[in-house]
Amino acid sequence: MARKNLLEGLADMPDESAGAPNYPMRGAGRSLVRSLDELAKQAEKFLEGEAVVDLDPDVVEVSFVKDRLSEDDEEFRALVEAIRARGQDTPILVRPHGKIDGRYQVVFGHRRLRAARELGRNVRAVVKAIDDRTHVIAQGQENSARADLTFIERALFASRLEELGYDREVISTALAANAASISKMISVMDRISPAVVQAIGPAPGIGRERWVELSLLAGKSANAADIAKILEDDDFLGLPSDRRFEALYAALNKSARPVKKTQAAAGKVKWQPRDNAVQAEMKNDGKAFSLSMKARNAGRFGEFLSSRLDALYEQFLAEESNQGD
Repeated sequence: MARKNLLEGLADMPDESAGAPNYPMRGAGRSLVRSLDELAKQAEKFLEGEAVVDLDPDVVEVSFVKDRLSEDDEEFRALVEAIRARGQDTPILVRPHGKIDGRYQVVFGHRRLRAARELGRNVRAVVKAIDDRTHVIAQGQENSARADLTFIERALFASRLEELGYDREVISTALAANAASISKMISVMDRISPAVVQAIGPAPGIGRERWVELSLLAGKSANAADIAKILEDDDFLGLPSDRRFEALYAALNKSARPVKKTQAAAGKVKWQPRDNAVQAEMKNDGKAFSLSMKARNAGRFGEFLSSRLDALYEQFLAEESNQGD
């Protein structure tokens, strides 16, 4: 059984023989789930000795707290095809439904459940009776161990847990994040309405600081009318998630200045965008070209450019070819 994609961590497993779960971790999860390897080891302990059963997907309900904004992306389609080809390698974790006999609730493994339902086959599952608190920690840490939730999905999960009455220590343990990170997640969700987050989507290419910047803009009452108008725009809704974020940010950032591009000296060009978050200097002597950047977004923008060099070069070649025709 490939365990790495399973729970990969309940911080300290409850002793069921003693009754109520016991969580000895203190201080935001006591170094907050020391590593992903440790999460995986804890998962193995949690599943150790548990039987794997086949369940009809129709008797399994989703978790009482949602943790994803995107349900049908490329990764899910790939998962469906993988299960179609070789079956379900790893079981999901479910618990008995608290009110209806013969029914269950997913703790983690929602995508595998949906894939099994789509393929018309049973889902392989481990059934374990756990309480709500253990459930949310398991669900959050499973996603933290796989590190496939985006920042805003993690922030939304944290906000929902707080709304359900869980304290910051439980939320920190569930998300394997320190108190400062949880505070920043909650503050972003306090300023941006769930409707706006839902409209933008998971935005996999957008990190924490960009979301903080957008939340400061979205939290201004003077921007409410503009936000409502943008969210109703069909062109906006047709954009990929990352570009929806950028479009809303650009529309709300009214203090931004026009893009600057100035000639500094022979062979040198300086550039900075309207928000001044990047300052770039380019040097071109005909034989060599160099680009250096600094300021707040320089690192992230540099990574953005680096990840797209292949596509940009192909575009360059295509345009060169067109010019030669």
